[in-house]
Amino acid sequence: MISHLRARLAVVSAAGCACAFLMVGAAAAHAAPFIGPLQPNPSPIATTVPSNGDVNPYGIVTVPTSGGMLHQGSLLVSNFNNSLNQQGTGTTIVQIPAGGNDVNGQATVFAQIDPKTLPGPCPGGVGLTTALAALQRGWVIVGSLPTTDGSAATAGAGCLIVLNSHGQVAAVFSGQGINGPWDMTAADYDDHAVLFVTNVLNGDVTTGAPHVVRQGTVLRIELSVPEQGQGAPRRLASTVIGSGFPETADPGALVIGPTGVALGHNGTLYVADSIDNRIAAIPDAVQRRGSAGTGTDLSVGGSLNDPLGLTAVPDGDLIAANGNDGNLVEITPQGRQVVTRTVDTATGAGSLFGLVPMPDDSGLYFVDDGDNTLRALIAGQNSQ
Repeated sequence: MISHLRARLAVVSAAGCACAFLMVGAAAAHAAPFIGPLQPNPSPIATTVPSNGDVNPYGIVTVPTSGGMLHQGSLLVSNFNNSLNQQGTGTTIVQIPAGGNDVNGQATVFAQIDPKTLPGPCPGGVGLTTALAALQRGWVIVGSLPTTDGSAATAGAGCLIVLNSHGQVAAVFSGQGINGPWDMTAADYDDHAVLFVTNVLNGDVTTGAPHVVRQGTVLRIELSVPEQGQGAPRRLASTVIGSGFPETADPGALVIGPTGVALGHNGTLYVADSIDNRIAAIPDAVQRRGSAGTGTDLSVGGSLNDPLGLTAVPDGDLIAANGNDGNLVEITPQGRQVVTRTVDTATGAGSLFGLVPMPDDSGLYFVDDGDNTLRALIAGQNSQ
């Protein structure tokens, strides 16, 4: 992110965000594409459905350190829908071992969040989004964009929910620019952290027929981060560093707007601008004092097809997950699309959200909400 960074970055992308931790300072020279040798159409390695029946996995992040209920290297996945498949009503985060679990069984619940017992306001309730981060000191932060019946007309502004390493809610952040938190990435400095959160409910998005409003934002939130048992993380400051992104209500996706965010080693924040079908770049994301608007174009069109999830891989490239097909697209920091890989041929459009590199860089994990599974894309894997 910026030159003095000494920590690892939690990258959510899934649509996406999806999340991972990668070391800052990747080599400037571009290596071979990360997903080039990885095989298409991977088999599912785990179910993401817990005992309460929540579905529609969105966010994914790798656990950086063990403690409490958390196991280093395992994966946390947030569910957006309840067992009735109503969007914006999912309340669970599941934990899955790196090797997967029984795809016909049930995922282990890390947290099931009761909106009635939150320690602070979360306007509208709980519906867990792709915004998911896990910090080195054992704190887990997840976004909520809630509805009462699965429709955009009942969507609330939501909040960010902070959980300790035992899956218990410790704090809630709402207001101060949080309005429909959709995806998130985090810079983790041990005793403090910086969150980058996309918001998709600004302006008159949910009333009337679907229409585009250009008021989506990227919010930077600075936190103090104590050790477990020494109080909860505190919000220190909030700054809008991106604004004017297009957003709209959508019957199939609830809402469409700026989604995946990934932080490059050069301090640039990359944003999946779904409606305008591009990856935007916001320079100096950690230190800038004001909004960069919708940023500059890193990559537009081509193989991009409604980019949702976004993650950075160790060589500095970005991997975007398309919402309108089953493809991943690898993009260099210079904006060149170097690989397009089909990873979902069964359910295709609308199935891909969060994605994250494996800790040993041998492949990529991603969630598939078409069949509620976690999948692994690795080198040399046989196609199914």
